[in-house]
Amino acid sequence: METPKRRRSNTRARLLEGALEVFAERGFHGASVEDICERAGFTRGAFYSNFGSKDELVLALFQATTDRLLEQIEALLPELANQPGTLLDAVLGLLDETAPDRRQWHLISAEFTLHALRDPEAAESLNRQRAMFRESLTRLVEQIAETGGLELTVPAEQFVRMVMALHEGARSQSLLEPLEVPAGSLEHTFLPMVLEAVSRPSR
Repeated sequence: METPKRRRSNTRARLLEGALEVFAERGFHGASVEDICERAGFTRGAFYSNFGSKDELVLALFQATTDRLLEQIEALLPELANQPGTLLDAVLGLLDETAPDRRQWHLISAEFTLHALRDPEAAESLNRQRAMFRESLTRLVEQIAETGGLELTVPAEQFVRMVMALHEGARSQSLLEPLEVPAGSLEHTFLPMVLEAVSRPSR
């Protein structure tokens, strides 16, 4: 028998899945709560018992994706932590594999970022979510550097910010020009160079 907690979890998951599809088709502003509920097969009451707004739902999508990415990176650590270059290559592969659909995910991420630039409350919430992800990723980078016998010559958080900026910009170019910029090509080419430039063997 399905417990109330399990039922709520399943409802939330189906709402997130439905929202992902509707946002990609109609855009963040073009999608209504009713559209999301219809796609997921629920009522507005089910939506608002799980999310306070569309903003909150998008942030939950971001959180679920980043949590999954961090879990996968941590799973790689025992085997690859002492091989920073190989680990970086593997992590770059995970960045896009973790998202359900590259184009779909990029559209949602880009549109919500534009929304946050215009809405201070959304910006505060998005910054808080991104900061938590950066903090987790920064701890992993510091752990990887220590295990791999490396010392970063820049703050680890700044390195993480640069990795995220390059990945997001490269993904945009790849989606627009897939033949000229194959997915992951810029990151795989330039991030190892950057890592080498901003690190040195530990003393």
